Amino acid sequence: MPTAEEDRTSRRLAWCVAHLLRHAPDHVVTDMIGRLDEPALKYLCRDEWLAASTVTLLLRHGGAADRTYIARNPRVVGRPLPGLPGPARYARRRTPPELLPVLRAELGRDPEEEPLTAAELIGLLRRHGRRGPRVPLDILALRHRTDPDLLLAEHLRRPLPAGSVEALLLVEDLPPHTVHGLLATGAADERAWHRPAVRAVRMGRVTHEELVAHVAPARHTLLLGHLPARRSLRWTLPEQAGMQTAVMRALRPLGDDPRLWAELLRHAPGHPGPLPALVAAVTDATLPEPADAREPDPELARAVRHLAPAAAEPPGEVERELALASLAVPMDSVREDIRWVRDCLDRGLLTGIDVIRHKLPACWALDEDHWLGEVDHPDRHDHPEAVLAAHAEADRLFAAALGEAPDAWWRVARTLPDFAGTLPHLLLRVTEGGSVSGRS
Repeated sequence: MPTAEEDRTSRRLAWCVAHLLRHAPDHVVTDMIGRLDEPALKYLCRDEWLAASTVTLLLRHGGAADRTYIARNPRVVGRPLPGLPGPARYARRRTPPELLPVLRAELGRDPEEEPLTAAELIGLLRRHGRRGPRVPLDILALRHRTDPDLLLAEHLRRPLPAGSVEALLLVEDLPPHTVHGLLATGAADERAWHRPAVRAVRMGRVTHEELVAHVAPARHTLLLGHLPARRSLRWTLPEQAGMQTAVMRALRPLGDDPRLWAELLRHAPGHPGPLPALVAAVTDATLPEPADAREPDPELARAVRHLAPAAAEPPGEVERELALASLAVPMDSVREDIRWVRDCLDRGLLTGIDVIRHKLPACWALDEDHWLGEVDHPDRHDHPEAVLAAHAEADRLFAAALGEAPDAWWRVARTLPDFAGTLPHLLLRVTEGGSVSGRS
């Protein structure tokens, strides 16, 4: 039976690890999960806000107990877990009677007499998937035979509509290589091209990092990193932060060289491959001149500007300097501290980048609930720009200090719960190998 002190230590470690996992590559996430002892892993799965990719990796590599704890976690929203809405809800759909005559005319037979063949299924999905997943889900509710290899070959030959791909991700138990292939080529002329990618992450089929590796063409990946605001299936705020992290990790070889970023924007509209291949070709200067010198559409240009390194903030006036200094001085209460930070954000004196760099302790800076106030749903923060900017800056600091070395990430995880200084101070101490105590 653990003591109360050991229990508090496990809870605090789980809380800090949950925030670090938002910024770590997939292989580091898997390694860090394996290093946690049983009590800390239990609290991580049961009580913490978990990024979508972290949940996917926990379900993929964890055991039955991890899955049970995650299913009981009220902060895990919209994931494919026991007791939560998922594929089973869609699998129970019944085909409306109005659709059957249409399918009967297209097939030349009654679709309920015998199961649809793989070829018949693909033909129906190709014809009825341009208006969202509703009709494809009705088709998949009929008895049918699925051939993943034929499905993938047909999709690569001529992409299926986005609505049909989304329906397949919802209700079919497809192998990973088929899921990756369905995401590898999308119908470029569809307004809802992004929905299968969002659905695949939300269903736990892929992580954000895997999505970046497989989505094509490259301009789609860049747009997924900063989707324009429309009324449609969209990233939640934590999912958007996770996608931004994965895309910026792929763009890291460009550094802060404006010429490379200009080349990226020039070649992105016509490049057919995934984003990592485009970035590698840009850095190696092996790309031929684009055959069709198209101007990037405004949404793509806006996405690249959002993902590119920002210029350093110039020294501000006295009010800004005081606001920066105040991040290191706790107020009389947490509520007063939150009120002050929010007021500075509203007045433009602080940004999310400033909070990550200057707020202490570092574990509070990484948790936006400690400077924007607690919310009961991750999309209800009313300062999304500050949250995304803070995530991007934390990504940059972790990448520069820790790279992709699991041991370095684990040292930060062990140090973070008791460290009283800022995040840059913590990373400097850990990478230099000296004392990491931030207390006097």
